Amino acid sequence: MRFKIRALTALFVLLSAASVSITQAQTPAPAAEPAKPTEPYTITGNFGIYSQYIFRGLTQTDRKPAFQGGFDFAHASGFYLGTWGSNVSWLHDSGICNHGCSLEWDMYGGYKYAFNDDWGIDVGVLYYYYPGSYVSGATKPNTTELYVAGSWKWASLKYSHSVDDTFAVPNSKNSWYLDLSANYPIDDVWTLNAHVGRQEYKGSTNGINNGDFLNYTDWKLGVTWLVAGYNVGAYYSDTNAKDSGYTIAGRNIGKSTGTVFIQKTF
Repeated sequence: MRFKIRALTALFVLLSAASVSITQAQTPAPAAEPAKPTEPYTITGNFGIYSQYIFRGLTQTDRKPAFQGGFDFAHASGFYLGTWGSNVSWLHDSGICNHGCSLEWDMYGGYKYAFNDDWGIDVGVLYYYYPGSYVSGATKPNTTELYVAGSWKWASLKYSHSVDDTFAVPNSKNSWYLDLSANYPIDDVWTLNAHVGRQEYKGSTNGINNGDFLNYTDWKLGVTWLVAGYNVGAYYSDTNAKDSGYTIAGRNIGKSTGTVFIQKTF
């Protein structure tokens, strides 16, 4: 009799355990939270402090400090928009400005396409805006350029073509600039920077070809160090710009010079 009771007890325990197992097996596990969708675009900003602003080999701030920054919107499709600004002094220094004219404000947009991990192309339009009041009869510096660039790994070749008067030079529509640049990564923190460019001006002023005194070649060599998320760098630049075309406030703005900077992208 005692054996029967023990047997019945064991059978009851086994049936109870099986019932619990079946119940647990039939109870669905809680669903995992769906992954948050990745945004199809990115928005970034940048800010930098430079010992001077060098643009195509020419100092824009008479070798005085420049504060620069901007924002960029990039879509996964390849389209992008952006804006960027810097203080400048060359318009005041050249005497064509009544008041204001101390800001360069750039607005641009375009399309980038990567053929593979090494090769890419970039086409777009860039508008340089210099707000201010100018001397009567002076050609305003506001300039619109169309550009196309090809890139390979750490090197790029870019062609920019103006569709109106170019940087306050009269009758200079269709002027162009060719930019060959390389940013070679030595390792994860050090990058060598090199550049050579050619500026060609079209048209004429008072019967003299603009290119005769304004065409020039510029070059730059520098290094950038990535430290704590900041780009810290220095470079040396020079041009063969003629005194007759680029002397402002008694000094050729294309003379050889050195620049140091710190910049952050966020």
